[in-house]
Amino acid sequence: ETPAHRDNMIKLVKEGFYNNQLFHRVIKDFMIQGGDPHSVGAPKGQRLGSGSPGYTLPAEFNPSLIHKKGALAAARKGDRVNPEQASNGSQFYLVQGRVLTPEEINFMIQQGAANFSEESKKIYTSLGGTPHLDGAYTVFGEVVEGLEVLDSIASQPCDAYNRPLEDVSFTITLLK
Repeated sequence: ETPAHRDNMIKLVKEGFYNNQLFHRVIKDFMIQGGDPHSVGAPKGQRLGSGSPGYTLPAEFNPSLIHKKGALAAARKGDRVNPEQASNGSQFYLVQGRVLTPEEINFMIQQGAANFSEESKKIYTSLGGTPHLDGAYTVFGEVVEGLEVLDSIASQPCDAYNRPLEDVSFTITLLK
């Protein structure tokens, strides 16, 4: 449902773009973020998060692709400097989020902060996620196994810029 984001990720993976990168922004009960090429070999304490391959991607919002726990979504600059909500060409995040109560969902609906289908209500009150990001960031994949690894990374102690104190590196490869 998000062909530009899918194809871009596959292209970058084939080029080895994601080899030895770091999860440079980690916020427990929210998400873990990677994809900054400046993170490769970055010294401890260096602030990261501004890197890209030099291009953005047009948003590809799909109401059926929500920010449930394990969702893979494209990072982007904020609305003030990026009103078209274009995605960073390489940075992504994996949603950890948290389980919401039905009361929290109803409050979000009353405040106009989010729209929920009956299915998404069930997901957010059982698996969890970050529904306030729905319709504002492109979701283009999901973790199909290993959510405990996401939880482990999200629990790492971090500095004032949300970078883990101990580097958490990754490499993305394509399955055959």
